[in-house]
Amino acid sequence: MFSPQQLEHYRREGYVVYPDFLSKAEVAALCADMDVIALGNTLARHDKTRLEMEPHQPPEGALVRRIYEPCTHYPRFRALSDSEKLLDCVEQLLGHDLIFHYSKINMKPPQIGSVVEWHQDLSYYPLTNRDSTSILFYLDDASVENGCLQVIPCRHQAPLMDHTTGGFFRGKITERVDESKAVPLEGRAGAVIFMHCMTPHASVTNTSQRSRRTLILSYRAADAYPLYCGVMSTSADAHLRLVRGQYSSVARVTETRIPVPRYEHKIASLYELQEQSRAAEKKQG
Repeated sequence: MFSPQQLEHYRREGYVVYPDFLSKAEVAALCADMDVIALGNTLARHDKTRLEMEPHQPPEGALVRRIYEPCTHYPRFRALSDSEKLLDCVEQLLGHDLIFHYSKINMKPPQIGSVVEWHQDLSYYPLTNRDSTSILFYLDDASVENGCLQVIPCRHQAPLMDHTTGGFFRGKITERVDESKAVPLEGRAGAVIFMHCMTPHASVTNTSQRSRRTLILSYRAADAYPLYCGVMSTSADAHLRLVRGQYSSVARVTETRIPVPRYEHKIASLYELQEQSRAAEKKQG
C-alpha cells in the first residue's frame, strides 16, 4: 500500500517510485522466465506474435527488443498482474473497479537498446477519462547510462501534447519538449514506478554494458472507456480483463477534447512507429 506521502507525490508530480516492491527472489524468477521465452529466437527466425527483435543486428542475432503481453501468455507474469499487493496500490490510485489493460517487457540490451522518444501513454489509447496508470518494474538496476526512464513532472493535469504531423499520429510528442525539466528515475532491480497516463516520458539508448529490462503493466478504471481507433483498438481488446470490482455500465466522461490517433501505416509497436517518424523526418530534411 502507498503511504499518504507517496499518494500525494503521485497526484502532484504524475508518478511515484516504490523501492524494493519486488524481492530479489521474485526478480530472479521473472528474469529466468524471460530467458526461457527469448531462447532460440533470432532476428531472422522468431515468433512475431510474441517477440520483437532489435533491428540493428545480424540475421542470427538474438537480441530481443520487446516481449509482447507477458501477463496474458506466461503464468508467473499473470500472477503478478493479479496479485493483491499490486492491485491494492492500483486501487488507491484509480478506485475499486479495475481493468487490466496491457503488458509488455522492454529489454534494452547493452550498447544497442532502442531509444524511446518523449510521449504520453494516453495518446495511444484515448479514454473517456484519465484514470489510467502505467506500472514499470525495474528487473535490472536502472541508471542514466543504461537508459532508465525519464519523466517531466507535473505535466499530467494539462491537455494532451501534440503527437501528430501532417494529420497522422507519430507516437511521439511533436511539439517542443522542455527537457530541462526532465527527471531521470534511477533505481535498483525490484523498484517499481507508478506513472500517470498523461505524464510525458522517454528513455535514451542503453550505452552501458548492462541490460535494463523493464516489465510494464497498465490498468484503468472500469468506467474509463476507450474511443474506437480502428484496428489498433480491437487488437488491444484481446488482453483486457476485469481484475477487481465490477464492470461499469456507464462511461465517466471528463474530457472535453480527446485527440484520436490516425495511423498512416500499420505498425507493430511504439518502436516501429517512432522509427518510421524519424525516417520520414530524415528524408524530408
